[in-house]
Amino acid sequence: MESIHPTPPKSNETISQPATPIFSGKVQFSGKGAEFFGIWIVNILLSVITLGIYSAWAKVRTYRYFYGHTRIDGHSFDYLATPIQILKGRILAVIVFFVYTFTTSFLPIVGFLFAIGFLFLMPWIINQGLRFNMRMTRHRNVRFAFKGDYGEAFINFILLPIASVFTLYLLMPYVIKRIDSYIHSNISYGDKPLNVNLKGETYYLTALICFVVSSITMVLFMGILGLFGLGLMDIENQQNSAVMVILPIIMMIAYVLMIAIVTAVWTAAIRNHIFDNSQFENVATFNSELKPIPFAILLLTNMLAIVFSLGLAYPWAKVRTSKMLANVTTVTIYPEALNLIDTQQEQQSSFAEEAANVFDIDLSLT
Repeated sequence: MESIHPTPPKSNETISQPATPIFSGKVQFSGKGAEFFGIWIVNILLSVITLGIYSAWAKVRTYRYFYGHTRIDGHSFDYLATPIQILKGRILAVIVFFVYTFTTSFLPIVGFLFAIGFLFLMPWIINQGLRFNMRMTRHRNVRFAFKGDYGEAFINFILLPIASVFTLYLLMPYVIKRIDSYIHSNISYGDKPLNVNLKGETYYLTALICFVVSSITMVLFMGILGLFGLGLMDIENQQNSAVMVILPIIMMIAYVLMIAIVTAVWTAAIRNHIFDNSQFENVATFNSELKPIPFAILLLTNMLAIVFSLGLAYPWAKVRTSKMLANVTTVTIYPEALNLIDTQQEQQSSFAEEAANVFDIDLSLT
């Protein structure tokens, strides 16, 4: 007798499972302070001797050093820009600056109109700068790209920051979140866009923590300063002069300490949030575990070393910062990364793409 419950037909469909990663590990940075110091000092000397012309070559050498010593799964990054491309942008910038200075000296109204025009030009310049920097960055023979548009850039970089002024900057965390989302969500690696899901509450919470930390630091400092001031009343006049010399130094140290702590708290929280909520779908995911206290110590020691070495410790500070950021960053790569297409090599040249070579603008990607 046949069953009244028919057997469901067998399906050939299989439930898709997440691909097994081909790599998961920390970013490796192998740069050394002594090596970079040699590059850095030569860059400065030649830039001074050539009245700044060599600075274009200096930038390329610096970028290639840090890119070449940054590795993911054994593959380093490549910086593809040439010094001539950088030099063109800087020559144009100098020409524009002198034209602006000359015209405003004789025709102030022209300077005002120039400033208004530059305000509307800024979003385009920012886009071209980001497009240039991304297009000049390559990993595993696949280049990055940036595809932002003028309208969004104008809103995020011009309108919203102006609007935040009228809210007593209460809107600023949201503005920064919008800017970060705009920059990162328009990045692509080959033909894969970067998916980003940032949350405004993280920015507001971090801003609140920074405000509390800075307030506590200032209250403690003012309390110590008050006690210190009371002690001045019992000190003879000849000693007061020495105390008044020490006092500004103490104030400067307290200010630097506060800046280091607040910067570390903000950078750690926002960097971790961006990395943890960004991915190239089926290609790569990211994780950042930057801790505020170690990063604050690093920033503070970097600043002190640079000050007391009269700037000579800058290469050492830059290298150790890069090492820390690499050590707290984990990248997981999936098999589809091997099938990416370098769309930048397939695109034909356009005016905007060529103009990107001219505008050499650095915007920090957290």
